[in-house]
Amino acid sequence: MKTVMNMQEMLSELYNKKILIVDDEPALLDMVSHILYREGFYNLHTAADCACALKTAGEQPIALYLLDVRLPDGDGFSLLENLRKISRLPRTPAIFLTACDQSDDKIRGLGLDADDYIVKPFLAEELILRVRSVLRRVYAIDSEAPIFSLSGVIVNLENATVSRNGRETSLTAKEYLLLKKLWENKNKIVTNDALCLAAWGEDYYGCENTLMVHIRRLRKKMELCPSSPRHLITVKGLGYKLLI
Repeated sequence: MKTVMNMQEMLSELYNKKILIVDDEPALLDMVSHILYREGFYNLHTAADCACALKTAGEQPIALYLLDVRLPDGDGFSLLENLRKISRLPRTPAIFLTACDQSDDKIRGLGLDADDYIVKPFLAEELILRVRSVLRRVYAIDSEAPIFSLSGVIVNLENATVSRNGRETSLTAKEYLLLKKLWENKNKIVTNDALCLAAWGEDYYGCENTLMVHIRRLRKKMELCPSSPRHLITVKGLGYKLLI
């Protein structure tokens, strides 16, 4: 018997939002990029100064700015003001990343309508939680993902877990993105291209074989008999379908 809890589908693609990270420290720039990429944020752009940040933001719609306060050709506060002027979105959210735990800086940043302020050093988990929180709030992304049952196997997209016979298994970031896309189009065919785009972003070309590997892993976690799937079905020549 199938059961579905919270049938409301997510309103937008959380992990496919474009994020611009601006910091003049190469090590920190690489660290922040690695943390977010490992979590499943694949549309990342980086800049080491204000000029590069403005050029990048002028070429595409950025959904979130992560800005250092101290930059070689200016400061993050002035940069945010200039970024907001050229942004293609009505109001692009911003989080300041800085080593300066100064109340004046914090007041100025929040006065510019920044969305958050993180003092270095910070934990990877803290960065991820704050990025998620800002994106969900600004873009009205539903924080209550669905929980549903597939032949007694419980899939919880809020916690990114699959439970079978009382044993819980975690989904990887890519498995989560693929399953979320399939759930949003449940009982319908989702093309290979659409799935690759959801999991790997705009540079997904050539990911079809990798997609097959992740689908096999999902079946091992979700299907009672992975070799004869009842729910995650292959539609030959087109893509896949999640039968609920």
